[in-house]
Amino acid sequence: MKTCTVPTQFGDLILIEEDHYITALNWGRAPSEDSTEVLVKGRRQLLAYDAGELEQFDLPLRVSGSDFQRDVCAAMSEIPFGDTCTYGDIAKLLGVPAQAVGQACGGNPIPIIIPCHRVMGAKGLTGFSGAGGVETKVALLRHEGAGGFLI
Repeated sequence: MKTCTVPTQFGDLILIEEDHYITALNWGRAPSEDSTEVLVKGRRQLLAYDAGELEQFDLPLRVSGSDFQRDVCAAMSEIPFGDTCTYGDIAKLLGVPAQAVGQACGGNPIPIIIPCHRVMGAKGLTGFSGAGGVETKVALLRHEGAGGFLI
């Protein structure tokens, strides 16, 4: 496992690579500052996103977990920058209950890059599993210009 720290307005992020794939993103300081091609590319893209210069990530990702977890992560990855959808929207797409989608969103191992912050509850804003919780989710949505639901 290789790691690096990426300082952003959303907090310090730990990018984690295994076998040439990004496998996780967490908040905090990395235990080691490694420099691999994948980590350098990931760091560059996260910094560009943070600066408002990147709307879509292009990184090799590997999502651990069940096929269902991977399917939900794939559906979240299709939500365009600046847009949102609901757990119910993804549930209809996958033919599963919305609650199961909510649980899978909460288990997203690569937040921000796989944009679980773009998924809302039927009645609006819901939780966020990253550091800072809902406040971080709101900051990410505002950064993307998707904060109109707050008005």
